[in-house]
Amino acid sequence: MSGSLLLSNIHIVTKTKVIENGFVGLRDGKIDYISTSPPTGNYEKVYISRENFYLLPGMIDIHIHGGYGADMMDATAEAMNTLADNLPSEGTTSFLATTITQNHHEIEHALKNVAQWKQSNEAQAGNQAQCIGIHLEGPFISKDKAGAQPVQWIKQPDIPLFKKWLDASDQLIRIVTFAPEEDTDFAFLSLLQEKNIIPSIGHTNAHHDMINLAAKHGARHVTHLYNAISSFQHREPNAVGAALTNENLHTELITDGIHSHPLSIKLAYLAKGSDRLIMITDSMRAKGLGNGTYEFGGQTVTVSGEKALLNDGTLAGSILRMKDGVKRIKQLTNCDWTEIAKMTSTNAAAQLGLDQLLGSIEVGKLADLVIWDESGELMMTICRGQIVFEKKEADH
Repeated sequence: MSGSLLLSNIHIVTKTKVIENGFVGLRDGKIDYISTSPPTGNYEKVYISRENFYLLPGMIDIHIHGGYGADMMDATAEAMNTLADNLPSEGTTSFLATTITQNHHEIEHALKNVAQWKQSNEAQAGNQAQCIGIHLEGPFISKDKAGAQPVQWIKQPDIPLFKKWLDASDQLIRIVTFAPEEDTDFAFLSLLQEKNIIPSIGHTNAHHDMINLAAKHGARHVTHLYNAISSFQHREPNAVGAALTNENLHTELITDGIHSHPLSIKLAYLAKGSDRLIMITDSMRAKGLGNGTYEFGGQTVTVSGEKALLNDGTLAGSILRMKDGVKRIKQLTNCDWTEIAKMTSTNAAAQLGLDQLLGSIEVGKLADLVIWDESGELMMTICRGQIVFEKKEADH
């Protein structure tokens, strides 16, 4: 990977502050210069920022099934390329390809496909979002909280089967969503810890005591907060109450205003803070395609407006773009840009153990970056030092 680019006179959003009118140099796919003064070295290209443009780390979507006509479960290189090609247009520079509950052969086929595709794309020049692993959502979940996961394929944690899948994925599984009440002796949870895989509580009907006990045994993540987990009651806080109050649990949040009421989004922000929230899309193949009928996990999904629904009215993933989620949470919470960087990138990178390469703007890290205007419009996406998306002048 070669080439160099200087971003000049731009507000740089770091982990702790905003450096106004700064300079960031990108060379050979990495960040090599950050300062309030221009560099003495030469760069092939110079981007002069407009006033009040903000530079943030590229967004990391750790829970995404598909979009733009493709789904991870299609198990084709074409589907993976479609996702990777289109995600920079919404500001996503890295993602975890996410499965859905299916028969074990289809899951294995999809896992193998990601491993093969990733291996063949290792030398890519940086013109796509990068797949940094796999999120296995199901089938080790509760039938009582299936949501849009096909009930007929749900099963209790199966350690030999999971080990087979892990090998099929070339050890790329980074997160596993499971229901802790189905893992009766926490043997599966222990295996995930042993393999350095994030155990994520989701699609669970467990009581708050069970959630907190799972957290004591090493669970450290909650899948799409509020959705497909036991709901909060003032005398029975259940999974939602535990997720909001347990400081050892990071929580995913779909900020489309549909999966969670705007007030619930604000409540999550107030309870967890920007240090423990991770924004996700949980999007499916209909994202970017408009109204119509689509497929998700072998089920028919109808998209109308901003909703994607199964025939029985169950929400079936989302059609949310990360950039729209950012705009909504900023409007709802009045959070600042440093908090946006945490919730869209820094926290995810840290959870995944990739914070030496991703998640913040620091010298030596990958040059995965996004530029926003002060109103929350995405202006540019840079993947490994290359400008991959730029908002057209006429659209601004």
